[in-house]
Amino acid sequence: MDAVRVSALRERLTGTGWLEEVGGFAGALRRSVERRSASGLLLVGTEAYEPWHLAAHLDDEAAWSDVPRLAPTLLRHSPPADAPAHLTHDLRRLTEAGRGDTVLVVVPRAAGAALLERVHDARRRGATVLALDGGSADADGSDGPDRLTAPGGSGGPGGSSGRGEPHGLDELRRLAHERLTVGTAAEGPFDLAQHLVSLAAGQRTGRRSVRDRLADLAGRLASGPAITRW
Repeated sequence: MDAVRVSALRERLTGTGWLEEVGGFAGALRRSVERRSASGLLLVGTEAYEPWHLAAHLDDEAAWSDVPRLAPTLLRHSPPADAPAHLTHDLRRLTEAGRGDTVLVVVPRAAGAALLERVHDARRRGATVLALDGGSADADGSDGPDRLTAPGGSGGPGGSSGRGEPHGLDELRRLAHERLTVGTAAEGPFDLAQHLVSLAAGQRTGRRSVRDRLADLAGRLASGPAITRW
């Protein structure tokens, strides 16, 4: 996601309500990791999709905003044995998750049964579960690469498509305490949503407008993030 595209989308999305939904989701994430009892942020995707970029940007925001608990532990389905130590955490970490942990599930297209089972168990033990998913295309193919959908799945806050979602997305959304759905799994908007969530999570509520946050994001992308761990 480049700075030019972010700047253009800043104007297009303002007033749609979608940026406010992103801000609400990011605020829930930040509050969860800032709780006195919070012990860590666990970030997990699917076997086919590991949310590297979100991990990197949350790591940066943790440093920029002085909220160390925003720095995630990336959980991987099959980490290679020769990976750096911080990239060797696998799904067994979810079996230990419980009260004080925040589990952020990032699923662009499908949520497998094994992942859902572990997330369900983590929630049962008291973990806070948040979900960022890519939704699914409408039967008529109207979900284009630039469509962004608020958490209800209808293109606006609180709506409902009336259709069951494939690949366990319905189940994931039932498990999540907070969720954000991003239209389709098209690469552009799903990548954008992760940028916006990480940026908004690093900003304290009420300090700056959403437009200012997007302008800040465009500036950071133009200069490049100071990513060291990822």
